[in-house]
Amino acid sequence: MKRTHYCGDLRREHERREVTLCGWVHVRRDHGGLIFVDLRDRSGRVQVVFDPAAGEEIMESAHRLRAEFVVQVSGEVSLRPKGTENSGLPTGEIEVRAKALLVLNESSTPPFVVEDESDAAEAVRLRYRYLDLRRPSIQRVFFNRHRITKAIRRHLEGHGFIEVETPVLTKSTPEGARDYLVPSRANPGAFYALPQSPQLFKQILMVAGFDRYYQIVRCFRDEDLRADRQPEFTQVDLEMSFVDREDVMAVTEGMLADVFREIKGAEPGRPFPRLSYREAMERFGSDKPDTRFGLELVDAASVAREAEFKVFRQALESGGRVKGLNAKGCGSFSRKEIDDLTEEAKKFGAKGLAWMKVTPDGLESAIVKFFTPGQQAEIRRLLSAEPGDLLVFVADAEAVVHEAL
Repeated sequence: MKRTHYCGDLRREHERREVTLCGWVHVRRDHGGLIFVDLRDRSGRVQVVFDPAAGEEIMESAHRLRAEFVVQVSGEVSLRPKGTENSGLPTGEIEVRAKALLVLNESSTPPFVVEDESDAAEAVRLRYRYLDLRRPSIQRVFFNRHRITKAIRRHLEGHGFIEVETPVLTKSTPEGARDYLVPSRANPGAFYALPQSPQLFKQILMVAGFDRYYQIVRCFRDEDLRADRQPEFTQVDLEMSFVDREDVMAVTEGMLADVFREIKGAEPGRPFPRLSYREAMERFGSDKPDTRFGLELVDAASVAREAEFKVFRQALESGGRVKGLNAKGCGSFSRKEIDDLTEEAKKFGAKGLAWMKVTPDGLESAIVKFFTPGQQAEIRRLLSAEPGDLLVFVADAEAVVHEAL
């Protein structure tokens, strides 16, 4: 047997157990007589101790060990001496007293240390991708992805879905996104298209009476990169017959709850909060807001309509909107920083950016004189303003206001 246990699985309850481990040398420490090796595999690390009492041959082999050597070690699990435990490792209470060592493969000195915190340049890490993939943080991504797909499959199969694999080489469908084309050797001058998504096939499956279908599927789009999309990406695709939107949302919500339960051990609050498109745009100016971010937009029309500030009044009279947000704690911004914000707002169509600083003595800005004390108090109330805050406003067409803020 090549091994009996994974390195990271050993615990106090394995004391006095004879084990065989296989893995990579993470760190070797020579303390004169004893040699300590942290042995690593995909499950984690465990300390292996080489004692001269184990024999001259094993100690000679242990002296040759270097980082990333691949080895097989047999020995007995022991509790670490009191005071030498490592609380930072799940295996930190125990160590393996080596009785046999076999070097399966030696390694040249790696170009960077295989650790989560690597300062190696990305080009170096990609050149030696097999080393980069040994880093525990990278491996966790793969294991979490596996657990996510397993949770998705378990949930959907429990709700009567079947998994169907649809073709990858297909005909082009005019859906708006640009297809990747693959030339056909058997049909010169003709091309297959890689699917943007399996839209056409899932509709056929529903018409055919399969009732509920899903797949975790690769999609391809020959388009410029986006922040959340690569040229090829994976999506969960599903289709249901004889349902309404509440049924679809209930299945999706349950699936996501199962994923969070599996990966984070957390029970998300249900039902999930829902925002209508109108509410999302009114509060955040976006139909896909990150609600953790805050900075909600506030309609200031009630004050703007009565104030003497013409920019605000003209925007309202022409059918536009006046909205603001409270940049908490940003009242110390310099005039240059505020001018930079104004230039940023102009990139999104705004003609300018009105602003007010909140001080212990009240509002401070070149436009404050156009607002009565009562109107200034109402502005502070609407935007929950406190001393040290910066209030910014855009007055324009609704789309511009939302986009700029």
